[in-house]
Amino acid sequence: MPLHPQAQEYIERYLSDPGPGLAGLDLAGIQEARARDDLARHRGPLTQLAFVRDESAEGVPIRVYRADRGDGALPVVVYFHGGGWMTGGIKRGDALGRDLALRTGAVVVSVGYRLAPEHPFPAAADDAWTVVRDIFARPAFYQCDGGVAVMGESSGGNLAAVAAWQARDAGLRLAHQVLVYPALDAALDTPSHAEFAKGFGLDTEDVAWLLRQYAGAADPEDPRLSPLRLPSVAGLAPATVVTAECDVLRDDGERYGARLAEAGVPVETRRFDGAIHGFFGLPGLFDQAVEARDYVAARLREAW
Repeated sequence: MPLHPQAQEYIERYLSDPGPGLAGLDLAGIQEARARDDLARHRGPLTQLAFVRDESAEGVPIRVYRADRGDGALPVVVYFHGGGWMTGGIKRGDALGRDLALRTGAVVVSVGYRLAPEHPFPAAADDAWTVVRDIFARPAFYQCDGGVAVMGESSGGNLAAVAAWQARDAGLRLAHQVLVYPALDAALDTPSHAEFAKGFGLDTEDVAWLLRQYAGAADPEDPRLSPLRLPSVAGLAPATVVTAECDVLRDDGERYGARLAEAGVPVETRRFDGAIHGFFGLPGLFDQAVEARDYVAARLREAW
């Protein structure tokens, strides 16, 4: 299927002169990229909520959102931002955190995990697991009713998938996992990597460079890096997998969804036709972002 018209417009508007790209940036360039957000106005409004506070979970920064003014226990969604394990953060994901709290009616915990290259693998995965474990250990602090879901986009989808199997292995029962165009295999050898290698918003060359900064000399088959390499996915939390058709990471998510289904894990995998990587975070540019958020929120509400 051809690119969605909004995806084509985005590429022409923002990527027609993409510059040198990520590959080869030094630390100063990486820090500048973190500070800059050329798409901030398209990430959605900073909706006023009854409850937003910055906290920490065993030293990991988090931001907690709640839409209502009550003090009763609610389910909790733990959200991991994207950005190739190197950029992004709580501030950039603020609009989405607020939107998720409104759409799901849950407490949303946005995680400010450590970033590469200053903090290479497995720092981000360790921080993700620390927060999930802390919610189970201190449910009253989070006003959690016992229902905990993990959710992430791109590299954050990687962290959510890793946290899901760590929870399973620790005997902690997650209600759900939501993986939005997740990065799940360091091999980068799927057909979607070949088909959409360049010019669709996220290039395979950039993914490879980001992985090198994060993973260093780590074993690419380590399931904390490549959840698709996990020996068994049986018993994992029910899942929702969202993919974009014109995305190098499309096949990672869809293969993972197929593995989950084969293992008897309840899962829905939904591909958004003509969409490109990153659309979920930009409701000001992509109508499909709103559709995808409605879908994810409905799936989470069903899970509770």
